[in-house]
Amino acid sequence: MPWVGLVYPTAQPGLLETAAAFQPTASGNPESALYGSVRTGSRGGRLVPTFHEGLDIAALQRDRRGRPMDAVVAVANGRVVHANRFGGNSNYGVYVVVLHEDPMGGVFTLYAHLMNLAPGIKPGVELKAGEPLGVMGNTSSSPIPMARGHVHFEIGLMLNSHFAAWFRAQKLKPDHGNYHGWNLLGLDPLAFLRFQKERPGAPFADFLQEVKPAFEIMLAARDMPDFFRRYPALWTGESPSGALVLTCSDNGVPLRGRAATAEERDRLGREKALVLGVDETVLGRNGARLLARRESQWLLAQAGEQWREILLYPQDIR
Repeated sequence: MPWVGLVYPTAQPGLLETAAAFQPTASGNPESALYGSVRTGSRGGRLVPTFHEGLDIAALQRDRRGRPMDAVVAVANGRVVHANRFGGNSNYGVYVVVLHEDPMGGVFTLYAHLMNLAPGIKPGVELKAGEPLGVMGNTSSSPIPMARGHVHFEIGLMLNSHFAAWFRAQKLKPDHGNYHGWNLLGLDPLAFLRFQKERPGAPFADFLQEVKPAFEIMLAARDMPDFFRRYPALWTGESPSGALVLTCSDNGVPLRGRAATAEERDRLGREKALVLGVDETVLGRNGARLLARRESQWLLAQAGEQWREILLYPQDIR
């Protein structure tokens, strides 16, 4: 079990106790360092909520120039699957992705905005909890002032192991293989750390049971998505026959799935997607913008259409 002996990503001691442990944005709002629809951005000339998929941990040590000096370490035993050494080709900057073999399937942790990587950090390297990954920094394709240097920490699941092929088919760049932010869907790291404090070493599936679902959706699909082939414990019942029903977090992590019933398939008709229900208290400010409300009806928004396409690739979708 990878979570036995879990450690924090840095020496920051107050992650579960104090807002001072986190690095807010220029707004100064402590919540902007946390997970969820906690930020505001500009879109089409207006301010809209945006989704932050990780936890921004503040520096404890700085040199005379004000550069962070904190070491960033692997939180659990795992294997490096991606190490990006070029700070300007991703919003993550210099970042590392570590895969942890949970009984449910592979769970990733991601460590971003690093100043540099520790010697020997490259794909394939096996790590123990607490082994160094690099030094906290401010690298990103979007400028981060040195004074706000931090580490962005994520934990979550991969949407599709065929993502790299989908991305290349769109002729998009730069290419980070399967380890692009669109394909790595994070869950609340602080909630996970608190869960592990209460239940040390517990499997990830037990944590997922505590994640509140934000919406339920039916999707036209001819076959089982890659996601549930890798996380079969999250699927219930027979394989889908024309459509499936997903229960999802606010940013689209499938928490569970099942085949649609004949009655549900009739409701779907020739549509590709049908939102069956939304918990607006969980969806909150809807910063991920997977869904949009049109009068009294919830629909997949543009970001949601992309999410659906990535999830179901490469099967034949009508």
